[in-house]
Amino acid sequence: MISGIVKGMATTFKHIFRKPVTVSYPEERLPLAARYRGLHMLVVGDDGMERCVGCELCAVACPADAIYVEAAENTEQERHSKGERYAKTYKIHMLRCIFCGYCEEACPEEAIVLGKQYEIASYERGDFVYGKERLMTPLTEAMKQRPDLHPDW
Repeated sequence: MISGIVKGMATTFKHIFRKPVTVSYPEERLPLAARYRGLHMLVVGDDGMERCVGCELCAVACPADAIYVEAAENTEQERHSKGERYAKTYKIHMLRCIFCGYCEEACPEEAIVLGKQYEIASYERGDFVYGKERLMTPLTEAMKQRPDLHPDW
């Protein structure tokens, strides 16, 4: 019993003289890991065309069933993506999302990617259902957070 107390006190004294690891959060931020997966982005190319072709592979791959995609056909008068189809409706329920990255891995067009942003707090439950308008991010902005994206896709 005494040896346990001595070990505990030794650990306490060892940490007393170390510099505290305190960060003033809003002004100062710790660096994120290179593989960190944060808020989703639905990438839009430099030409204004959406990368998402409405294949719904991201919704199928999502283990939490947090993604809903409704596809529609592109027409000659109204073209949204380079493919035959586009995502007419794209929603992610962020309270269900577990940030696993399976949607990003399943996407053949690199249309949905997880960025580095992690501040997604809100006071209303309805604010956590992210629609297409809220998720759409220009390619140049997405590449700032994820430089590994292929710009020519």
